[in-house]
Amino acid sequence: MIEVKKVSKEFEKEIDNKKKIKFLADKNISFEVKDGEILGLLGPNGAGKTTLLRIIAGIMKPTSGEVFIDKKDLNKEDIEIKKTISFLSGNTKLYKDISCVELLKMCAAYYDMDKKSINERIDEVVNRFDMKQFKNQRIGSLSTGQTQRVGVARCVLHNPHNYILDEATSGLDIISSQVILDFIKEERDKGKCIIYSTHYMEEAENICDRVVLINKGEIIAIGTPQEIEKDTNTTNIRDAFFKLIGGNYNEME
Repeated sequence: MIEVKKVSKEFEKEIDNKKKIKFLADKNISFEVKDGEILGLLGPNGAGKTTLLRIIAGIMKPTSGEVFIDKKDLNKEDIEIKKTISFLSGNTKLYKDISCVELLKMCAAYYDMDKKSINERIDEVVNRFDMKQFKNQRIGSLSTGQTQRVGVARCVLHNPHNYILDEATSGLDIISSQVILDFIKEERDKGKCIIYSTHYMEEAENICDRVVLINKGEIIAIGTPQEIEKDTNTTNIRDAFFKLIGGNYNEME
C-alpha cells in the first residue's frame, strides 16, 4: 500500500532579468493506492506527475508532506523501502555497450539478490517479456520497443511489491505495449500495488482501477473512470479531463 499525504514540492526558476521566483510543482497532493490495485496518474506535460513519482520513489524529497509505503515512513526507512519498489522513469537511459543479460546481472547485484537464483530469475523475466531472440545483443543495437522491454525487465527483476511506472509504453508499437500492459495487469492480480502514469488516457481507462487527474500540480479529480465520467457527464476520461479544466485545449500544452 502506498499513501501520499499532503505532499508539496517547491522549486525556484529564473525569469526575466535573471529574477528568481519560487513555484510549486505539486500542491498538497493526497491519495492512497491499495494492494491489488492499479492507480492511474493522468495529466498533461508539466502537470507535476514525474516530480510526484520521484518523491514517491524516494529519489526526491518533498518540501512538505509525507509518503508511507506499506505503513513505513519513506523519510525514515528509505533503504529498506526501496528494496520493495520498482521505479520506471520515462527518460531512463540504458548502457548501450552491454547485452541485455549483462545489464540484468548488474541490476541483480545492485539489489543484492541471492546468487543461486539470479540466473533462474533472469530466465523468467527474459521469457515473460519475450526477449529470447535479443537477450545477448548489445542494447545499443535494439529497437525502441525491445529497449523498453529491457528497461521494464531490469525494474522487475527483484520481484518488487510496489510499482511506480512513468510512461511505460510511451512510443511503443502495439505488440510491445501489450506485452507490458499484460504484465502490469498480472502483477495487479497477484496483489501488487501499482501507480501507472501515462499520457494515453484511453490506455489508462482500460487498465486502471482508479485514476487521479492532475493539472498544474493539483488534483482535479480522483475515482474510477466510470465515477469521474458520471460526475462530469461525459463518456470517456479524456473528455472528462477537458471538462474539468473548462474545455480549454491549451491547458494540455
